[in-house]
Amino acid sequence: MRPVEQIAADLREKGLKLTPQRRLIIEILSRDRSHPTVDEIYQQVLVTMPEVSRTTVYNTIREMTALGEIVEVQDFGDGGARYDTCAEPHHHFFCQACRSLFDLKTDLNLPEKYPEPLEGARIVRQQLTVYGVCPRCIKKEN
Repeated sequence: MRPVEQIAADLREKGLKLTPQRRLIIEILSRDRSHPTVDEIYQQVLVTMPEVSRTTVYNTIREMTALGEIVEVQDFGDGGARYDTCAEPHHHFFCQACRSLFDLKTDLNLPEKYPEPLEGARIVRQQLTVYGVCPRCIKKEN
């Protein structure tokens, strides 16, 4: 996870003005490790800045994703793509019971070269998600 100030500095360096709305969105993403959706981020923004529109949040997320400051995590069919400030390559664990998404800190050696039909392709980014039931949900089952 990158510190808020580092992301803010990177955005300024890339020519984006650090508006109060952008700063708040960065802070939310930095502290909310659940990998929130845009709608979840928007709901958190409203607590502090009720005048901010959903469009502003969507546009800010889109800008920061395009600049590589945040990463889009796949859509699990529960409200859209999720977002993460951790730009370092890592994988995820998705709990099918509570629908929580966790960073998976493991060294999974994925191939650098892929067979047909991807032979000769340039891999830009890898994202692996492991599906299962988290320990908290297993305890609830028992």
